[in-house]
This record gives sequence, C-alpha cells and structure tokens, in this order.
Amino acid sequence: MDHHVHDHGHDTGGSHTDALEWLPPALALLAAAGLYLLLVRRARHRNPALGWSRWRTGWFLCGVVLLGAALLPPVAPLAHADFRGHMAQHLLIGMYAPLALVLAAPVTLLLRTLPAARGRQLTAVLHSPPVRVIAHPAVALALSTGSLAVLYFTPLYNATAGSLAAHWLLHAHFLLSGCLFAYVIAGPDPAPSRPGVRARLVYLGVAIAVHAVVSQLMYGGFWADIHAPVHQVQGGAQIMYYGGDIAELLLAAALVATWRPEPRRTAHRAAAPSREVTARA
Repeated sequence: MDHHVHDHGHDTGGSHTDALEWLPPALALLAAAGLYLLLVRRARHRNPALGWSRWRTGWFLCGVVLLGAALLPPVAPLAHADFRGHMAQHLLIGMYAPLALVLAAPVTLLLRTLPAARGRQLTAVLHSPPVRVIAHPAVALALSTGSLAVLYFTPLYNATAGSLAAHWLLHAHFLLSGCLFAYVIAGPDPAPSRPGVRARLVYLGVAIAVHAVVSQLMYGGFWADIHAPVHQVQGGAQIMYYGGDIAELLLAAALVATWRPEPRRTAHRAAAPSREVTARA
C-alpha cells in the first residue's frame, strides 16, 4: 500500500467553492423529500380510508437525512482526505440509507398515486424478464457486496479518487446496488422474483461473510490496492467490519419485520382429496 492520500481533485480551501460543491446534492435531497411528501399527500387524498403509513414516511425522511450526512460536510470533506471517512461515507450511502429508503415502499406509493394505465405499465415493467434477472438475489449480491473486492483489490478505487465524475458514479453505484439488495432481501414493495425467507437469509449470510473477509484482508494488507496510510486503511477496514455487521443485522431485522407467511392454499387443496378418500373407506 502506498503511504499517501488522494485529495479527489477537490479544492477545499475556499468556502465559496465548498458551497458550490455541496449545494447540488443538498438541493437534490430536498427535492426527493418534497416529491415523496407530495406523493403521500396525493395517496391520502385519493384513498383517505387506506391512507399511508407515517412509519414509511419517516423511513424515507430518515434515508434522506442519512444520505445528507454522507454527501455533505463534515463527512464528505473527510472522505476526500481520509480513507476512514470514505468508508464511513460508503456505509451510509451503500447500506444504511438504502435500507431506510426501501422500507419507505416507494414503488407501492407510486402504484397508489399513478393513473390506472401508468400503474399497469409499471407493474408490467416489474414483471418483465430483465427486471426479474436484475432483482434476483444473486445478481443483487454480486452488484452490492461482490463489487467490494473489485473496488478495493484492483486499481479502481485509486482511479476514482482522481476523478470527480468517477467519484460520483461510485456513489451512485453504492446507492443503487444497496437499494437493490435491501429491496430483494426485505423490501415491502412487490418483488415478483423474490425467493422465500430461508433463501434470502442464505444470501444475507453470504453478504455478511464477504464483508468480513474483505475487511479482514484489507486490515492485514493482503491484496488491497489503496493509496492511503496503513493506519487509515486499517481503520477503514474496522469501520467496514463493525459498521457492516450492524447494517446487516438491521437488514435481517427488517426481513423478519416485513415477512408475511404465504397462504397455504395448495396444502389445503392437496389434503382435501385424501380426507375424502379416507371418509369413503
């Protein structure tokens, strides 16, 4: 590992430059929160009896706050100068914020507020073969957790450190892949290709194991290609190890909280003929 830190190509010296840098993400987050609240109001107006859960609204606002904590000062400037800050930012964007946003059930909210024709189109997209493939737990696991090895054990991380565009693309990847994995494992929104609880627990267990292995290899300096001082890399590995464990335990709790047993109609139908045969005998 090289003993120097990249500054990500940012000028952190002037307050005016800093304000221009953090203003776009702040406005984007405020717009997202405003849009969600507008859709909630519309959903309650269209169906007052059904309404909309305040818990879901709270989860979305919580996700926006977590993203703001990651993308705005003081965490964002620290992430440019210290690998430990980068790792804290990574966990907020890629694990904690996605879980909160997914628990807000944004797809269900859209289905309740869109016109009937648009709702049918959205449902058709959710059932389309490409979406079924992308929303498979194995694909979601590879895109979210599997990409960690590619990022930290190849020159990719150092390449993103020197490019502002690549840096924001990395943020987008963390957020989208994290949302996808949380949605597949424990999302309350409809997921046509979502497997049973046991299978999802297996995939979650694999994610926990991969996080542990990557963080331990990083801590020991094995194969990690990160241009940062050793103590920063080791500190970042510890943040990944413990912070990732907490996030995955929260995801497991969300899986249990959102799980609903499937109706056992098939079993009842299969049992009915046998009872009839027994009665005739």
